[in-house]
Amino acid sequence: MSEISNHVKEHSKKIYQLTRGFLNGENGSELYKRFKNVIETAAPFEVMIAFDMIMKENYPIEEVKKVVNKVLNFLYKALNERVSLTPQPDSYLDTLVRNNEIMAEKLEAIKPMVKAFNKNPGDDHQKNELKEAFRELLVFKKHYVIKENLLFPVIEKHLPEHRCLQIMWSFHDEIFRDLNELIDKLSQQPFDIYEINHLFGSVFFNMLAVKFREEKILFPVVLEHIPSEEIEELINESIELGYPFYTPVTKNKNRSVNLESSGLIDLGTGKVTVEQLKLIFSHLPVDITYVDENNTVVFFSTPPDRIFPRTKAVIGRTVQNCHPHESIDVVNRIVDSFRKGEKNVAEFWFNMGPKMIFIQYFAIRSEQGEYKGVLEVSRDVQHIRELKGVKKLLDW
Repeated sequence: MSEISNHVKEHSKKIYQLTRGFLNGENGSELYKRFKNVIETAAPFEVMIAFDMIMKENYPIEEVKKVVNKVLNFLYKALNERVSLTPQPDSYLDTLVRNNEIMAEKLEAIKPMVKAFNKNPGDDHQKNELKEAFRELLVFKKHYVIKENLLFPVIEKHLPEHRCLQIMWSFHDEIFRDLNELIDKLSQQPFDIYEINHLFGSVFFNMLAVKFREEKILFPVVLEHIPSEEIEELINESIELGYPFYTPVTKNKNRSVNLESSGLIDLGTGKVTVEQLKLIFSHLPVDITYVDENNTVVFFSTPPDRIFPRTKAVIGRTVQNCHPHESIDVVNRIVDSFRKGEKNVAEFWFNMGPKMIFIQYFAIRSEQGEYKGVLEVSRDVQHIRELKGVKKLLDW
């Protein structure tokens, strides 16, 4: 924070103290009076720094999220009225803003549907219509995936005060847990209309709250503090990941890739060219990610049907920053046990729609037993689980 002005430092400290006050259970009215000056003049980067300071203190993330909602309710007017830089049309940030606008329109269109459903909850047509509207919102997960895999790594690279991103990521996950639960509860018979209304209220509030925090805090900080050329380099990979509603027209969409192909790599059991090695990894029916001994992501494979999205922005990122806050403890336990030589494998499996996802983490060690990192291998094993009997003949 050596390059941050004294004014920004002082305001950040006050926003931090305001947030700490809420965390310590102090009265909201008293806090407003005490911090009225900074509440009325707060700037995006000051908020980001203050929440970074809070995240360093390891409060439970759910407590932090509740308090963040209260603090940003105080700061809403100052942040909303602040004039900030505007992204260029069809730029990376502008495309995120456009998708936000369409998302907000869809939420508004759902409100009268929820009202009608409450008046006549026994109407199956209305219930199915509402369920379909919620399903259409699920596609907005792509918006958050693009942020988490492209924008967050760039912010982490340029701004040490980036830990607040974990708060936003946790809200992303909460939104889609609630959306999926909404759809599930609308499929049940009987259903609890109180729970459905509560979940919709949570989804509605959180999606619009994240939109506000992107456009009034995160994006202004990015525009002011990160080189524009680095942000615009994200547009091609974001198109490859896929936007939820609006996709920009760009001449760079079909990039040519210059593959290094000279020389052979001796793998001990054979020699292959660089191009052949890339083709091998891209055709394996598994997702592979390699994290080195310094907890840095250095490689991932690109199979045709990747289970979890990865972009080149992840290269050089710490493995902890590639996971939501709620998963970091598990990641650290795996890495620590591998590093100490206590374990060599960790396995997880769960359903994801029609898929059964099987994830394995392997400790990588040199021939001398020296720890060299972690290999993550993920695959859809639903087809394997369904195999029966014996097949020895080709029956295309």
